Amino acid sequence: MNQPKIGLITFGDHRAHEWEHYFKAHTEPRHRQAVEYFGSLPVALHAAESVARTKADIDGQVDALKAAGVEALVAHTPCWTSPNLVVRGIQRMNLPTVLIGNKHPSTHSTVGFLGAAGTLAQIGYPHLRVRQDFDAANGAIAERVLPYFRAASATARLRGKVYGLFGGRSLGIDTGTFDPMQWKQLFGVDTEHIDQLEIVRRAELVPPEDAAQMVNWLTQHAGAVKYNDKLTPEKLNFQARCYLATKEIISELGLDFVGIKCMPDMTNHYVPQCLSAALLPGPFDAGGSKEPVMMACEADGDAALTMEILKSVSGGKPALFMDVSYIDEARQTFYFPNCGAFCAWYAARSDNPADNLQKVELRPANRPAGGAITYFTTAPGPLTLARLYRKNGEYFMAIIAGKTVDISPEEYDAFVQARGSHQLPTAFIKMDVDLEKFIGEFGSNHILGVAGTYLTELEHVCRMLNITPVDMK
Repeated sequence: MNQPKIGLITFGDHRAHEWEHYFKAHTEPRHRQAVEYFGSLPVALHAAESVARTKADIDGQVDALKAAGVEALVAHTPCWTSPNLVVRGIQRMNLPTVLIGNKHPSTHSTVGFLGAAGTLAQIGYPHLRVRQDFDAANGAIAERVLPYFRAASATARLRGKVYGLFGGRSLGIDTGTFDPMQWKQLFGVDTEHIDQLEIVRRAELVPPEDAAQMVNWLTQHAGAVKYNDKLTPEKLNFQARCYLATKEIISELGLDFVGIKCMPDMTNHYVPQCLSAALLPGPFDAGGSKEPVMMACEADGDAALTMEILKSVSGGKPALFMDVSYIDEARQTFYFPNCGAFCAWYAARSDNPADNLQKVELRPANRPAGGAITYFTTAPGPLTLARLYRKNGEYFMAIIAGKTVDISPEEYDAFVQARGSHQLPTAFIKMDVDLEKFIGEFGSNHILGVAGTYLTELEHVCRMLNITPVDMK
């Protein structure tokens, strides 16, 4: 797990007399406390041994933190210090900033803390204020700062990433399209466009033994492989080749996350890209453990970007790509399938691939070209759901707390009977939403999710990126 890189500067009074006769004795021990405390958190901490008191001190520490590549700053004001010097360091660092002071009556911390915070507010510099004592409220500090650090890291790491767009708009889904120049401007993300036929061409070049290893791994670990005239061993082998070819393209072009058009071209004439959708966003395949690569179906760019943000704020977890399909209003349960694949990690939420895959069936795709879909229902557990979407060119992000749940066999049978023979992988989800607001506001037919609760992180991400967060409650 890549931890957020955090820089810490403790600011001290620049006046020699006051520093030597009073504030030094209060500031230096608290600086050591701060280093020890933040160093105990799940972050990569960078800090100087000394307190920064002068412009030269501040500039030197800022330069060192920049060289270390930190992604957020902790500006620590344990005692009185001139606000303009604190703000100097913050502005030169130019990163999301936590301003932290203490409550002890001997330190005059609140005076310097609010002096610096008030200046930041006047100049419109966003920041998080925390006034707590390290020895009295450690949990409270972590609860406030860790979501902020994760958000700062996620936004910093977006810049320089490359999105791989395979194909173009799928099935007329306009909300899957995006403006690459707007992405470059807002997020610092570049776009590489690749034709889908490159997957087909590269698939033919995959060594037979690599494809065989992939197929053997799938068939040995999957709960079932339901071969018929549409799902043949040859079709499954070609799907495995497509997955391996896509991995090769991602590595060769340095792609960080991707979207694949798939329908209708691939599903009508070749094979669906469901193995890629099942395995790319997860932490395993036949080769063993791997870095999850977020993939959106139907070339949905804003969905892929949302998945990449969810991955980042969660510390690298896989993400789900789902259709907003059916709402059981009586039970307040949302039924979210996908056209043929979910990230296989969500079958059991296990780090052991076998635990997940034994719950996954490879079933014949209900498309002209045949091939396999990955069929399962997601394991229960907490989920953070989100979606970037645009209104009149401006970005918003829907942020929703939810949980995947099991439904009764009777409910599931009724769903199958109502839906018909075309069964797909499905997540049954309870979401904390006002249904009318959700229907009236939500900006896509696709929704994304990640295991765990990261609502505060996403709200911070939105503020850092100047995106409007939308609470659907």
